[in-house]
Amino acid sequence: MTGSEPTAQLVEEFSEPGAVAPPWSDVVALLASSEMFWLSTVRRDGRPHVAPLPAMWLDDRLHFCTGAHEQKARNIEANANCVITTGTSAYRSGIDVTVEGTAERITDNATLERLARLWKDKLDWVFEVGDGVFLDTTGTRPAMVFAVRPAKVLAFSKNPYSQTRYVR
Repeated sequence: MTGSEPTAQLVEEFSEPGAVAPPWSDVVALLASSEMFWLSTVRRDGRPHVAPLPAMWLDDRLHFCTGAHEQKARNIEANANCVITTGTSAYRSGIDVTVEGTAERITDNATLERLARLWKDKLDWVFEVGDGVFLDTTGTRPAMVFAVRPAKVLAFSKNPYSQTRYVR
């Protein structure tokens, strides 16, 4: 989802009477403030894979990092389509958000520097920027950084219950 702010479409079939769509600004605030997300990818044999990880909202995209040897990196290499979710485990309150899109590798060192500052400020994780990768404090474990530009976003509110799709 690039460009202007998306339009919120309340999915009435899955919403209680009187429910209203949360404003896009509330969804962005949740994406920017959440610390944990769940990344869903697909293995080469078609089986799903889900992994919890931190992600950072920057420039209208969610960013995450992973080692090249990890399952999620191998899955993305074969099929870059993925879903990232965040929200709350509460049943009767809060908003859960799913972001569908394609993972794209980020190698631009200027963008990586901005992202490293976000990881430090938000989670106190320290990454150095190497040549197109994050490096841990020992400099021995490079991590690839990916961005997911939302192709589809759904928000699930819980009081009252509703489902909203954001479209451009």
